Amino acid sequence: MTDRNERVRLAIYSALAATGRLPSATALAEETALSDSELDEAMEDLAAARHLVFGDEHEIVLAHPFATRNFAFSVMGDRTLWWGGCAWDAFAIPNLVSDEPAALVATTCPACGTAHSWTVTTDGPPMGTQVAHFLTPMAHVWDDVVHACENQRIFCDESCVDRWLTDTGNERGAVFDLATLWRLASNWYTGRLGTPYRRREPKEAAEYFASVGLIGPFWGNAP
Repeated sequence: MTDRNERVRLAIYSALAATGRLPSATALAEETALSDSELDEAMEDLAAARHLVFGDEHEIVLAHPFATRNFAFSVMGDRTLWWGGCAWDAFAIPNLVSDEPAALVATTCPACGTAHSWTVTTDGPPMGTQVAHFLTPMAHVWDDVVHACENQRIFCDESCVDRWLTDTGNERGAVFDLATLWRLASNWYTGRLGTPYRRREPKEAAEYFASVGLIGPFWGNAP
């Protein structure tokens, strides 16, 4: 990544971590000392490199683990309120933002609408019998990353997963407990608020998934 792009990436991520909001165009230009056209080019490059995700109107909707709109997860710290981009991202935020090592993650079950919340910390998994369901296999997440993130959800239990699959006509993806979700999220984004940051290559990602107990074709690490 070029120094310019890394400077823009870090400014965007730092603002989202500190405030839950994107920096204004003026603030971003002042911090990076770049022109509007240079910022536009940098953000296009960052999206191509999967550091940012644009929405339908070419606005930033995801800078994982942070979202700029409702993806069904709120993450409330002592001083900051974030949108989590999915179950994975919502559990990751308290593990990433060192000033807020505990946060209240809230969502609703996609099948029955029951509200759920957990205090997520860096100390270990929250209590709860709910389950996560990820619809899209890892190899295809970036085919449509917004759709993939919208379908990484938490359900009351497996019966609610089955009910949702029947109602939506989707095929079953990966189902796992909250402890596994926390392990997945806890170190996935390590270093993202520092510089320079390097995304994991697919082989490294598959190895990470295996290290937290997620193994099989869905995760790209079948024995």
